[in-house]
Amino acid sequence: MGDPGGVKKVLVVGGIGITTCLGFVALLFVGTLAAAGSLAGGAAGGAVALAKGAVPAQYQALVQKWGNLCPAINPALLAAQLYQESGFNPKAQSPAAAQGIAQFIPGTWATHGIDGNKDGVRDVWDPQDAIPSAAYYDCELAKYVKDAPGDPTHNMLAAYNAGPYAVIKYGGVPPYSETQNYVKTITDLSESFARPVTRVEPSQQAAQAIQYAQQKLGTPYLWGGTGTAEQGGRFDCSGLTQAAYRTAGIELPRVANDQYNAGPHPSRDELLPGDLVFFSDDLTNSRAIRHVGIYVGGGYMIDAPRPGAVVRFSKMDTPDYFGATRVTAAGAEALPTAPAEEQTEEQTEEQAEEQTEEQTEEQAEPGEGPEGAAEAEPGEEARREEPATPEGRSDEAGGPLVSRAPAS
Repeated sequence: MGDPGGVKKVLVVGGIGITTCLGFVALLFVGTLAAAGSLAGGAAGGAVALAKGAVPAQYQALVQKWGNLCPAINPALLAAQLYQESGFNPKAQSPAAAQGIAQFIPGTWATHGIDGNKDGVRDVWDPQDAIPSAAYYDCELAKYVKDAPGDPTHNMLAAYNAGPYAVIKYGGVPPYSETQNYVKTITDLSESFARPVTRVEPSQQAAQAIQYAQQKLGTPYLWGGTGTAEQGGRFDCSGLTQAAYRTAGIELPRVANDQYNAGPHPSRDELLPGDLVFFSDDLTNSRAIRHVGIYVGGGYMIDAPRPGAVVRFSKMDTPDYFGATRVTAAGAEALPTAPAEEQTEEQTEEQAEEQTEEQTEEQAEPGEGPEGAAEAEPGEEARREEPATPEGRSDEAGGPLVSRAPAS
């Protein structure tokens, strides 16, 4: 890790030292949070709509339609289940033989799979059948446990995990830690798939995350970097945001497109310092996100942009801006994680050579911004991109793990 004093000497933008920039960000942060009371709001009733891009475009209409099949579910809840089960991967297959985007095991599919697209075939590998079947299965479980005391949705999720008999026997969510955790996980995760109907409450951990990111200004970019001593304290984009929120007691996933689901999604005019801001070439699909930064106010973020650059202030209002996430502890804890052996992808020779050649720090050009924050290089504002990686991922880590199959 580079010491903050060294960073202050390295990064001087437009003739103004980083000390001044940090002071600006601190004032901006305090000022913005002082007004946050007017931005926060309570829950409101009404139909649940999906957050922008949270569900891949090809499945969004299906999830929105079938997520309203019965009162016990809603589109965001159904989306959370699909994400937890397969990461919206229609070809997913688990070691327990769970199959498809909804991860049905053969026995459950045989009794609860439906022909959602009315083509005469019930195909577990076809999302047009599997997504409606997941909703249908949820609603069937809700019917089984409708007389059990407690929240109908919680009881339905408990029945999905432990079976309806356990819910009936215990008069609600049974006292099994796995089942209780499953109910909480899906309920919390669903908030990141729902379009907010009121202002999103401010994050309590944002100040600590920003403080950490500020201390890393001037640190050279490293593809796959998570800030370890072996890596010279260097970061890629999601490595920086992960490390920043780790210091605030929140463990984010390694990959930018998974970090998008770590909380609710404020609109552009509701952004507060500490929100994560995301960028993509496909503005309809959160799984295509390839870059992330930490918003600091005034249209600027702190990010680790690309090889050859350093952690710095960058403009965030660019054509590839996807959306934002207000990180919550509950939202982050609800995210599925891959085992350690799936967390790292090997670099290509070209990427490794590129890093070796471009480890020198980029000298920022004078420009407009918060007290001299770095101006993006020509063309960079329209496309902040990390090196291409296997399976089209935004950085070096794998996607969400297939978690479990519906209980029969």
